[in-house]
Amino acid sequence: MAKYQTLLYYCYSPIEHAEQFAAEHLEFCKSLGLVGRIIVADEGLNGTVSGTPEACQAYMDAVHADERFNKTDFKIDDVDEPSFIKMHCRYKPEIVHSGLRNPASIDPNKETGKHLEPKDFMEMKDQEDVVILDVRSNYEHSVGRFKNAVTLDIENFREFPEKIKELEQYKDKKILTYCTGGIKCEKASALLLKEGFSDVYQLHGGIIKYGKEVDGKDFEGQCYVFDNRVTVDVNKVNPTVVSTCRNCGKITSKMINCANPECNEHFTQCDECGWKMDGCCTPACMEHPRKRPYDGTGYYVKVPQPVNEEKISKRKHKQFPPKEKTALLNNQQ
Repeated sequence: MAKYQTLLYYCYSPIEHAEQFAAEHLEFCKSLGLVGRIIVADEGLNGTVSGTPEACQAYMDAVHADERFNKTDFKIDDVDEPSFIKMHCRYKPEIVHSGLRNPASIDPNKETGKHLEPKDFMEMKDQEDVVILDVRSNYEHSVGRFKNAVTLDIENFREFPEKIKELEQYKDKKILTYCTGGIKCEKASALLLKEGFSDVYQLHGGIIKYGKEVDGKDFEGQCYVFDNRVTVDVNKVNPTVVSTCRNCGKITSKMINCANPECNEHFTQCDECGWKMDGCCTPACMEHPRKRPYDGTGYYVKVPQPVNEEKISKRKHKQFPPKEKTALLNNQQ
């Protein structure tokens, strides 16, 4: 039996008083001894947590017991050690930053691309009238992507809406979108449909589920993940390495964050250059006064910032004017 597990999941489901939910959910996760990173928004949950199998099972049971989240699909990895050091659960405007916050415009609970299970995706992806579309950022698809996939030059998913015009040439094709765990495809496929793409699909469960259920066939390279593993293998059928070292050009699958915290760029770097450059992408970053010590991993724990109670209070006051706020408090009592 595995010593630890890591859970990757998301769920689009409205959460009332999401900021309060985030605070309570953080304490619940800590009570189970979990570590990880969870984003809570009015539109739902997005998380990766890690802990003992018993703690992970208790967490999944609790999430599924809540009728708002009972359809949550957990991707489970057995790991040798927890994939995080601390537990964070934060409230944000979206569970994945897209800039598409208006549910009247884009609502994954109402319309998205057709969900394809990994087996169906594998069978469909090589057809002549199909385009495989990677909706992830540059640093993600640079280290791994599906064979023949169309990739976009974006630094963050919020730039995706700006790239729709570049995809006009594929409007008469079947568009198969994919991402790490499926969450980005929910909004990406919905936006494609809104923009007139009529035949849109998405890989249900993303690359991670594809690797587990069909052994990752034709996924080239490794899959970037948002924890201290940084990348994971998914292809057991015909694995390859597609990324190269930023500094010397040698084939490598190792991805790190620049040791300069003000740069913090995700990039691929071989071990030899890693030690030579002290975990930095350029000589200039090596000289930065705030450069973090490099330990060979290129993974750095984010230092949590103190909660700005005044900012939250102002936001709540704006959201609930005095009369509405009083009514809300009365309803909670």
